[in-house]
Amino acid sequence: MQKILVVDDAQMNRELLYDILEEDYAVEMAEDGEQAVGKLKEYKGAVAALLLDLRMPRMDGFAVLDAMGKEGLLRRVPVLIITGEHATEIENRCFELGVSDFIQKPFESSIVKKRVKNAVELFAYKNRLEQKVMEQEATLRKQSEIIKEQAERLREAKEFDKLMMEYRSAIMEVETRLKVLYEEFAQEYNRNPFESIKSRLKSPASIYEKLERKGFPVSVDGIRDNLTDVAGLRVICSFPDDIYRLSAFFTRQDDIILIQRKDYIKNPKPNGYRSLHLIIEVPIYLSNEKKYMKVEVQFRTIAMDFWASLEHKLKYKRNVPDADEIVRQLRACSDSIEALDYQMQEIRNRIDRSKE
Repeated sequence: MQKILVVDDAQMNRELLYDILEEDYAVEMAEDGEQAVGKLKEYKGAVAALLLDLRMPRMDGFAVLDAMGKEGLLRRVPVLIITGEHATEIENRCFELGVSDFIQKPFESSIVKKRVKNAVELFAYKNRLEQKVMEQEATLRKQSEIIKEQAERLREAKEFDKLMMEYRSAIMEVETRLKVLYEEFAQEYNRNPFESIKSRLKSPASIYEKLERKGFPVSVDGIRDNLTDVAGLRVICSFPDDIYRLSAFFTRQDDIILIQRKDYIKNPKPNGYRSLHLIIEVPIYLSNEKKYMKVEVQFRTIAMDFWASLEHKLKYKRNVPDADEIVRQLRACSDSIEALDYQMQEIRNRIDRSKE
């Protein structure tokens, strides 16, 4: 049976609570706060709940709560205050100290049983949940250590370094081609086709984690054959039609191989994400060979990129209050951004037509 500790300097109260709870719990009793603290230390966390009177000689209930707080017991043992008062100030103070509930005098048997049962079950659930979280955190730490170790081995492999050099070269090749198109586009249409280009190369840890998660071999061949986003570029455009025009010019180049095209602008993800994704193969020219490398190129408007940056922060930040509401607001913002992008595009078109 679970152990309940009843602390009250009035013998009658202790005996009444003993009679009410003895069928369901092993009831221990203490006459004052000092005895209560001694028994809590003696039982070392085996107490399922503490029923505590506030007004006692020598060491009152508030002193017991203070001692429990210093020992970290308030996080593990639910406390129900035994009281005949209804003072809001005292109740607020107790709740601030970590008290779970109150048992009012005179005692009503069914109410006492339900309040104790609820407090015990709630704390048991909370403790199980905390334990599970701790176990998951330990597992994640262990996985992170493994990922770091394996990533370090990848980094130290000569063939891996060579592959990363090839991916960096592919990024430079794509950047150069886009910049050439930028110059031609600016000459032809008298405006810039994009605002900026951002590039990134996946880290060894991120590469290893994805290979493991997808069940691919952790090797240079495993990376080359199975991952398409090791090298990536993000092209930020002003307007949606610039995205489609620029991407069409780019993929029409006869040595660019288009592997996959995903249009999340016309078909946004459920969360509201919008972007045009291309997986391509682009040739790089080494000292003794020509080699095709996979590169992921994303095209977004300025507003789409701002939205994606904010959504990314939410996705990877833990314990964000009202996360569901933020997700809903982001989805609504995505729709507003789409409308604004096309409205601004139409205004630009009207300005351009007026110059003809």
